[in-house]
Amino acid sequence: MITNFFIQHSYLIGIISFLIGLVCMPVVIRIAKAKGFVVRPNKRMSHEGVVPNIGGLDIYFSVMLSYLLFDYSQIAHNQFFMIGIAAIMAIGFIDDVLVLSPLSKLLGEALAGIALIGFGDLRITHLHGIFGINEIGVIPSYLISLFILIAIINAINLIDGVDGLASGLGILYCLFFAIYFHLVGSTSWSILAICMIGSLAVFFIYNVFGKREKIFMGDSGSLLLGYLITAFVFRFCEQNAYHVVPEIYHMNAAPAVAICVLTVPIFDTIRVSLTRIKQHRSPFKPDKNHIHHLLLRTGLNHVQTTCVLLSVSLLFIGLAILGRNWNMWVLIILDFAIATALTLILWRVINKKLYGTNDNN
Repeated sequence: MITNFFIQHSYLIGIISFLIGLVCMPVVIRIAKAKGFVVRPNKRMSHEGVVPNIGGLDIYFSVMLSYLLFDYSQIAHNQFFMIGIAAIMAIGFIDDVLVLSPLSKLLGEALAGIALIGFGDLRITHLHGIFGINEIGVIPSYLISLFILIAIINAINLIDGVDGLASGLGILYCLFFAIYFHLVGSTSWSILAICMIGSLAVFFIYNVFGKREKIFMGDSGSLLLGYLITAFVFRFCEQNAYHVVPEIYHMNAAPAVAICVLTVPIFDTIRVSLTRIKQHRSPFKPDKNHIHHLLLRTGLNHVQTTCVLLSVSLLFIGLAILGRNWNMWVLIILDFAIATALTLILWRVINKKLYGTNDNN
């Protein structure tokens, strides 16, 4: 009865997740400082002093504990999904502590993906008519799903560059899927997304407003966030592919809607990768060409940069909702055209600031 009450008032689940994270966070910070799980100032970071970088641990524990409280019965049905979540968090934690090579990290992500896609059987099985293709075979389904999983995980990982950005975007994305899953009756998935919102909110506060108690998400958090968002995307697309949702909530352009929702990390990853390849550099070699780095060049600080990108994300989420039943290619092309236009405008602002133009001449 108590569980049903919380499910009917789902915002309370987010509050419980938030409170669990709030209790656990000081413990995680103390452990990180005691064990040396910290990052020090370097040429790629602008923070001062040593900062713990295992915020993902708090996110993981608060999400899992709150999910166990309110949806324990689903654990047995999603055991491989739960194993995959633990695996991806562990891979991220190892990378935070030891710094894995890009190949080792990629293999770890693939193994966690196999738990979700191969054993958990949560994958893309339908292409919604893209290139005239609908249902696809098992092998193509595994390969496409694994590619999407790794792409989204790394896109979220790469966007985690300024205070509050990855967690802020995560809150927006999880809120979108939480509301949708609630509307279509996918209670278990809605609960998981709500638990994630509460947990991310705690991290956001410490990451953005913390001074002596500041903490970074680390790969343990960003990989976990990307993994869960990918699972939400798979579930969202599959539900719409097979019309298992009420007709009023069905979205003909579901894959394009998902791309629109995740535009900021997806477009930025594609842009940066193509730029590195064009310059004959490895797409895996880090630099300061990400969208948040460009915004910082205009003179914005971390919080202002995060606010700008969250606002832009809301714009794209609005486009996703507006175009949910449009032709898939029309929505994708418009989405990327807007993203390209905004990026070009940003470059004009940067060039004007760096090299200057006298409007009176």
